[in-house]
Amino acid sequence: MMKTSHFFCCLALLAGSTQRVSSQHKKTAVVSCWLTSPDKTIALQKQTPGLPFTSKDNGFPTINVDPSKTFQSIDGFGFTLTGGSATLINKLPAAAQNALLKELFLTAGNGIGISYLRLSIGASDLSAAVFTYDDMPAGQTDPQLKHFNIDKEKEDLIPVLKKIVALQPRIKILGSPWTPPAWMKTNNSFIGGSLKPEYYAAYANYFVKYIQAMKAAGITIDAITIQNEPLHPRNNPSMLMLAPDQAEFVKTNLGPAFKAAGIATKIILYDHNCDKPEYPLTILKDPAAYRFVDGSAFHLYGGTIDALTTVHNQFPDKNVYFTEQWSDGKGSFANELKSNTTRLIIGATRNWSRNVLQWNLAADAQWNPHTDQGGCSQCLGGITIDGAAVSRNSSYYVIGHAAKFVPAGSVRIASDMPAHLDNVAFQTPAGKKVLIVVNNNAGPQSFQIKVKDQLVATSLNSGAVGTYIW
Repeated sequence: MMKTSHFFCCLALLAGSTQRVSSQHKKTAVVSCWLTSPDKTIALQKQTPGLPFTSKDNGFPTINVDPSKTFQSIDGFGFTLTGGSATLINKLPAAAQNALLKELFLTAGNGIGISYLRLSIGASDLSAAVFTYDDMPAGQTDPQLKHFNIDKEKEDLIPVLKKIVALQPRIKILGSPWTPPAWMKTNNSFIGGSLKPEYYAAYANYFVKYIQAMKAAGITIDAITIQNEPLHPRNNPSMLMLAPDQAEFVKTNLGPAFKAAGIATKIILYDHNCDKPEYPLTILKDPAAYRFVDGSAFHLYGGTIDALTTVHNQFPDKNVYFTEQWSDGKGSFANELKSNTTRLIIGATRNWSRNVLQWNLAADAQWNPHTDQGGCSQCLGGITIDGAAVSRNSSYYVIGHAAKFVPAGSVRIASDMPAHLDNVAFQTPAGKKVLIVVNNNAGPQSFQIKVKDQLVATSLNSGAVGTYIW
């Protein structure tokens, strides 16, 4: 296998680049290619020279891009900024931290332009310890939420978020709880149990207070999900919330509480695997709940990504989102790059998702921090922070191949799918076209990109990812 970047993206001679380019494309119709190779020798690097359009069809498999056929708008691409991620970033020396945040949240230079973040409301399983915003001593309750506070988040999360918002003021932020306060639950525990109906009103007010407290700290919460992985009550923390219970909570308490408080934050259902699309469908079929709901969120630890289309097709006026998929600390860079770009960046967006989020922005070299008794012990961050050293992992490049080039407000456009050349195309608010391609063939593959009667020839090695912009 050739290692030169020229082999991957710049086989323009295969399309007859020695021929004269048509006059209407001489100055503007040059395609730039950014590449990541499965062996990481090339990592989100721009290839030179650019690829010119020609009118010659060389007979290779063709990806036809049709900007006249449009689909959903895009809200952004990014990660969950877990409590552990925030702690690791906040511990970096000031200069290193500022440089890293610019790289993560801006697009200039080597920046990847993260445009969407998910936060845990209270602790997640990738926090160092479990907490909520209204923990009480055993046997005590606080239905009026007199003890509610987000002071714990002021240690690391909010200082980091403020710097992020200063860099990227329009970033969208989604909040997801792993558990309510234990005193609200049937088992008085952070793990498992269910929300007691007598505390539905208090828990709805808990969300209201969270959104208001974050707003007072300078952080706008664009959306919330009601419960992370509501069918997985064995994590630490976690809670079981069945679909009828979530529907009841939304229509009788959460939706009315948001309306009464004048809160525009979106309410998103489910937030769990693609194997149970009937969960959000059950709730959306309830007219009283439907009116308060923006859409449904999915993970991909079970089922297939076309579950998003199943839900979209039944309720096309409601949005779908992709909110979590991990990268395995024991997996290979090549497999994680290929798999998650194919299934998430391409698969989720081709199935109507408005965003793609990978799980956990940062971890240390031992995949810490995480909670005991259920916390993920081998979740690889988008970056690894080992003291003051920062390294970049597969999901950094998976997200970077989209976030750097497809800003919020972009629209997915039609593109053909030749065998094993998985791809998705977008048009940006500035009018640029962006095509993201993964070569899932067993060997190198030459192919063409076609727009109307103009073509560009290129090639990707097996497992390589290319983003093409013109």
